[in-house]
Amino acid sequence: MHMQDPEEKIKRLREQLAAHNYRYYVLDDPEISDAEYDRLLRELIALETEHPQWITPDSPTQRVGGQAADAFEPLPHSIAMLSLDNALDESEFLEFDERTRRLLGRESVNYFCEPKLDGLAVELIYENGRFIAGSTRGDGLVGENISQNLKTIKTIPLSLFQPIPRLEVRGEVLLSRQAFEKLNRQRQADGEPLFANPRNAAAGSLRQLDPQITASRPLEIFCYGVGQVIGLDYDSHQQLLEALKKLGLRVNPLVRPCAGAAEVIRYHSEISERRNQLPYEIDGIVVKVNRLADQERLGAKTKSPRWAIAYKFPAQQETTQILDIIVQVGRTGVLTPVAVMKPVKIGGVEVSRATLHNQDEIDRKDIRVGDWVLVQRAGDVIPEVVKSIASRRSGAEKKFTLPETCPECASHTIRPEGEAARRCINLACPAQLRERIYHFSSKKAMDIDGLGEKLIEQLVEKKLVKDVSDLYFLQEKDLASLDRMAEKSAKNLLQAIDASRRRPLDRVLFGLGVRFVGEHLSRVLVNHFTSLDKLARASEEELLGIPEVGPQVARSVVDFFSTPENLGILKRLQKGGVTMQWQPRTDATLAGKSFCFTGSLEKYSREEAEALVIQRGGRAVASVSAKTDYLVAGEAAGSKLAKAQTLGVKIISEAEFEQLVK
Repeated sequence: MHMQDPEEKIKRLREQLAAHNYRYYVLDDPEISDAEYDRLLRELIALETEHPQWITPDSPTQRVGGQAADAFEPLPHSIAMLSLDNALDESEFLEFDERTRRLLGRESVNYFCEPKLDGLAVELIYENGRFIAGSTRGDGLVGENISQNLKTIKTIPLSLFQPIPRLEVRGEVLLSRQAFEKLNRQRQADGEPLFANPRNAAAGSLRQLDPQITASRPLEIFCYGVGQVIGLDYDSHQQLLEALKKLGLRVNPLVRPCAGAAEVIRYHSEISERRNQLPYEIDGIVVKVNRLADQERLGAKTKSPRWAIAYKFPAQQETTQILDIIVQVGRTGVLTPVAVMKPVKIGGVEVSRATLHNQDEIDRKDIRVGDWVLVQRAGDVIPEVVKSIASRRSGAEKKFTLPETCPECASHTIRPEGEAARRCINLACPAQLRERIYHFSSKKAMDIDGLGEKLIEQLVEKKLVKDVSDLYFLQEKDLASLDRMAEKSAKNLLQAIDASRRRPLDRVLFGLGVRFVGEHLSRVLVNHFTSLDKLARASEEELLGIPEVGPQVARSVVDFFSTPENLGILKRLQKGGVTMQWQPRTDATLAGKSFCFTGSLEKYSREEAEALVIQRGGRAVASVSAKTDYLVAGEAAGSKLAKAQTLGVKIISEAEFEQLVK
């Protein structure tokens, strides 16, 4: 292969990668490991970097997203993207079936059924087999050109397996439940407003002006239909989907032909039962007349086809009344308003409480105690109030405002500028105590072996531990009163607590749970200030002078050390024998050098590798820029590798990194 013409080799690699993408995303039957796929991709990146004149728009390396746009340009649909009429129950579907049979003059009609995905409808345009543009549905006639964002979705092929002259394929872009929950956890940690549901998250991700943001979110697509088609023959909807799949396009595996209305109803019931076990959200099935000739004969109304209908599932929204609004305090101190409601069944589950998220949401939806409201529950997601029904108000309803003091500990709460959440930052707050102790004693913090959740619950319930510092004043007689705590277990726990007194200062800081300060930033702060006393006296300006500290972290650190209760806990930790010793870096061989890591390393975890850099005076950074000195590329290296090659950043292997830190 080394003697092969570079242009031909690039072409071969693209074909290989396209074939492997097809087997992975469409057939769900990969032939090679992720590591082998990444090796091929890295080889292609290297060749294209060396020969940029042969880079094509449909190359797998071009998925990282282009430059941010100021706005989306309009992109007309050559054939309108119609919406669907709804059948809300079995009787309405049977009316559709009766009307269809009557118009076709048949006793029975063959249908084709698909899950009704709850995402964002898009159109992908291919010319001669290459993706050239894509858009949102828009108003059905004109959509928004989001081509750069669509290119970042790995389940969308940039080139088809056959050079079809023209193919406009329609599909639904969605975000899985797991990806949605992970995205919202990250947004909560960053103090950003949460997405209401996976559909909103997918729509928000797909309509980002910066494609790099879209690329960072694991969107996926299922194709379900077409607009204009030139060069593809099919006689039924089933044949169409089979042809799309052979071209490399992803089709939902749950689609099924149904001979007559009775089979459709059985399919609807089956998918409804599986609904909450699926990795993505659906709200019904789509029923389509299968034969293309029958579709053309039935035609369309102004806004919807006569040959298809959305057969919805039973509503997972109900109307009920808010009896009270209470406030819950979470592990991180966030005050969450919760509606206490008249019990109502939603999707077969009785619901009496629903989250109101934060004060901004309450104000935006104008939700009051006593209001009649619309409540929804999707899958296993916590129920939420969708909106108030102002027309049913009697005048006795009361507006609600989150308290400025914590309902659990009466400490003053704060709402940082630019954030939606109000927080209690008292480290000894009872509502947060159990989770804080669990975090403090975790392996990456103080590593107190044997201090599990059930034991922590008992310690808090019996008021033996009122904050984390109390752990260091426990005695054997205290533990003797706990369930299932034998003499040997008590001694082992006390020995583990004693061993934790000598943990390094950065692990103490991490264990304290300062918001936005994880393991890495704990090391950065400790290496800069060398003691918690100095860190506690630092101003926002001083903190912002540290390269890896931003405004959010600076404000959070200052707020934490400005709270008297927290300072009291630090003094008691010292009194309890926690040494809080700074362990200075062993050398300065990497002073002034910045390192970024991508992929998985064999000998080190990401945290261990970053710690080695910091101990030697270097900086570990999360993203690649022109100022990055080294990118350490492990197995299955991601998009950082391509960016580093583009910027000319030096790329080294794990073995080369190990030589540097030695």
